[in-house]
Amino acid sequence: MSTRTLIRGGLVVTAADEIHADVLIEDGRVAALAAHGSDIAAGWTADRTIDATDRYVVPGGVDAHTHMELPFGGTSASDTFETGTRAAAWGGTTTLVDFAVQSTGHSLREGLDTWYAKADGNCAVDYGFHMILSDVNEHTLNEMDKLVEEGITSFKLFMAYPGVFYSDDGQILRAMQRGAENGGLIMMHAENGIAIDVLVEQALARGETDPRYHGEVRKALLEAEATHRAIQLSRVAGAPLYVVHVSAEEAVAELAAARDKGLPVFGETCPQYLFLSTDNLAEPDFEGAKYVCSTPLRPREHQAALWRGLRTNDLQVVSTDHCPFCFVGQKELGRGDFSKIPNGLPGVENRMDLLHQAVVDGHISRRRWIEIACATPARMFGLYPQKGTIAPGADADIVVYDPHATQTMSAKTHHMNVDYSAYEGKTVTGRVETVLSRGELVIDQRTFVGRAGHGSFVPRSTCQYLD
Repeated sequence: MSTRTLIRGGLVVTAADEIHADVLIEDGRVAALAAHGSDIAAGWTADRTIDATDRYVVPGGVDAHTHMELPFGGTSASDTFETGTRAAAWGGTTTLVDFAVQSTGHSLREGLDTWYAKADGNCAVDYGFHMILSDVNEHTLNEMDKLVEEGITSFKLFMAYPGVFYSDDGQILRAMQRGAENGGLIMMHAENGIAIDVLVEQALARGETDPRYHGEVRKALLEAEATHRAIQLSRVAGAPLYVVHVSAEEAVAELAAARDKGLPVFGETCPQYLFLSTDNLAEPDFEGAKYVCSTPLRPREHQAALWRGLRTNDLQVVSTDHCPFCFVGQKELGRGDFSKIPNGLPGVENRMDLLHQAVVDGHISRRRWIEIACATPARMFGLYPQKGTIAPGADADIVVYDPHATQTMSAKTHHMNVDYSAYEGKTVTGRVETVLSRGELVIDQRTFVGRAGHGSFVPRSTCQYLD
């Protein structure tokens, strides 16, 4: 049965264009666009018509950095693939790229198969995987080639978390060299974990145990130093580099200097670094624990550099690093020792709305909103033009967005499986109204009509910013 859906009367906003156009969807894909009121559009018929008058019609968001069901610090992220993808849809995100984890001493294949099993049949929207390398050796380097062929085309390494995910410079260099050969993109958590561990130990010895010290020991200079080192290693390897969750002005400067040399170096930031700060980490009565993530929140002065980086394209992507832990029973594991607070914030439902607020506030343009949230992450991770745009042949992952509605973010109303909101009480302008994933309604006029199992695994090609 062929089904046709017509979205009429909206302003279609992509990274490249803004046009008043009707969008015809057939069999899960965009079939055509035509100017609203034109003879072509007037002649279209459909099984279902969605009125988008006074609305934006935008591509579904691509969140290239999430951690559903991630084991961390003796507990697990509180969102499952089912709850997390449902919350993503509520926030206008229709594709996630989550991180499969290789455990030390185990194969990449074992880690990947574990994540396939977690996600399979449970997702409301489409998903792909990156692979976390915790143990770089001859066997795992060989496995990287096979994963690239399978559509897992990006690999994350950590300069932080010694004893858990940490790789030394030699391991990082080897992985980068392999990526240079097989087309895999190396993603880097750039913080000097060896130095940070010394500072953590010293802080705890002084009795500095509150959440705010998490931010004080994970110094901006140690993020910048690691970013610089990662860039130099990538140059030696002749490999591209994608630095995740950039939070500090000094780290942005390192990326900008590398890009000024024409190097294939890319940077991502997250809404928490654009909208929150160390003021949140310092909230009394252990409330600051809600805001413990790594890289940590920075003093507010760093935000201007991040916004500037997004405008100048020294930062190309905004992802969430969604990794939620409930305040009660999970964040509380770190009472009396900030180093035991599980690292991570909820945010998969808030990203598109917060970035629209940034349009309202004048930080970025409408098209840049779609570029950093949809088109660039899709290109960066080999999903474009299937995802990230509205064009004939693309998957009909489309959001009808009300740019005038206001909403107040709150744990009472969000759909993430976590007992607090990082943006509790924040009022923003703009709200998701209707969401389609491959032409199927997931959110219909602010009602969830999707289902677990609709979302499919999407194999990815290699980074589309490289020759």
